[in-house]
Amino acid sequence: MRQCMDAENLHRRLKKIIGQVQAIDRMVDEDVPCEDILAQINAAKSALHSCGKIVLEGHIQHCVRDGIEHGDADKTIADFTLAVERFANMG
Repeated sequence: MRQCMDAENLHRRLKKIIGQVQAIDRMVDEDVPCEDILAQINAAKSALHSCGKIVLEGHIQHCVRDGIEHGDADKTIADFTLAVERFANMG
């Protein structure tokens, strides 16, 4: 599956998200106001959602296209539907 996504871009983004989550963890210990912590949690969620969009886009461009052109179109559509359902449940 690595060939269907921009792995370098994803790794870079995920490292930033890891840093965000670690910063949120420190904020809890530093008695930062709840509103500020929630804002940072929301920012991390948004960043993860962006990563999901990158993965889904790669899935469409590579896996779905290849499956329809060279494989079993019905299975490809079923797999794509599952991927969209999983992405939609990320919220």
